Amino acid sequence: MRKLRFSRSQLCIPYAAFLILFVIAPLFVIVYYAFTNGQGQFTFSNFLNFFASTNTLGTLLYSFALAAVTTLVCLAIAYPTAYILARSGLKKKYVLLMLFVLPMWINFTLRITALKEILSLIEGNISAYPFLNSVIGMTYDFLPFMILPLYTSLLKLDNSLLEAAADLGADKFTVFLRVTLPLSVPGIISGMTMVLLPSMTNYVVLDMLYNSTYIMGSLIGSYFSAYDWNNGSLISLVLLVIILIVTLVTNRFSDKDAGARGAVL
Repeated sequence: MRKLRFSRSQLCIPYAAFLILFVIAPLFVIVYYAFTNGQGQFTFSNFLNFFASTNTLGTLLYSFALAAVTTLVCLAIAYPTAYILARSGLKKKYVLLMLFVLPMWINFTLRITALKEILSLIEGNISAYPFLNSVIGMTYDFLPFMILPLYTSLLKLDNSLLEAAADLGADKFTVFLRVTLPLSVPGIISGMTMVLLPSMTNYVVLDMLYNSTYIMGSLIGSYFSAYDWNNGSLISLVLLVIILIVTLVTNRFSDKDAGARGAVL
């Protein structure tokens, strides 16, 4: 009786089937609806209406501004935290890291509801500060996604490089600025990508805080709720292109940084 043998190419079949069914096929559906009208006829009107509408452009700019501010706030909080946890000699630093990651294990709705109650207690009327509360909610939600890649990047730093810089006469600030910070750029880029892109479309935080419709995710949801799949798909496609551009740019910066570090070494 002959034994069954599997080649490497055959092992790729389940993965290829998954990609075709759940990635490529839905993408083709989005592209089809984005460039057709309600009668199924090919048209560019959806694309032109998107860039001609002040509502959609304003929502896009607002979403990008909210995501950019959220990313910067997360970076400002996460970098010192990750640096202290990774470079310090604390024996319980893994426990402290777990405390920052622990909120991710709690139900998202419960966390935002608790945050809403705290903000209501502090501010009284949370609808009076929509942008500030949105940044607070987004930061609370995405901060662990910024801390983890930074912590991993800083934890893997070669101590001999830091010692060599100190032996050459560099003070602690110079060592951080010229050695530690450049070597942690991949973690910074990874964290910024993981925070910037989802925060542009995560309308659940805004809806739960004060029922806002300013962000792109809620705009897409409103189109699909009204059974306007064409404009909803077009906006989804535009966001997909933006995500692709951001990913390509960040990967290029990461590759250049890796090449520069290799040349220096």
